[in-house]
Amino acid sequence: QVQLVESGGGLVQPGGSLRLSCAASGSIFSLDFMAWYRQAPGKERELVAGITRGGLPNYADSVKGRFTISRDNAKKTVYLQMNSLKPEDTAVYYCKADLQLTPVLPRRSYWGQGTQVTVSL
Repeated sequence: QVQLVESGGGLVQPGGSLRLSCAASGSIFSLDFMAWYRQAPGKERELVAGITRGGLPNYADSVKGRFTISRDNAKKTVYLQMNSLKPEDTAVYYCKADLQLTPVLPRRSYWGQGTQVTVSL
């Protein structure tokens, strides 16, 4: 049974910082692309940042220069460092991982349960 467990969300003032973590647990053959998505009330879920197994990142335009995604393959963990936070960053943040459980099973996506980030005075 594979689980993705997020942590690090909370309430922060505008201009502040938070660091999200997402750890994968369970028997995993190959942990490939990992990403952070977010969903604000009344809006669709959107990609915030992603990172390949080799460490190549990509970002949504709205967070470039403020957010940094990284990963530790040995710990099966992906991080999102969020700086200069704005009220419009308020959302539930979800971790997604594309992985294979065994060499013969196809790669599929798994999602975490989400962690709330609120940016407000």
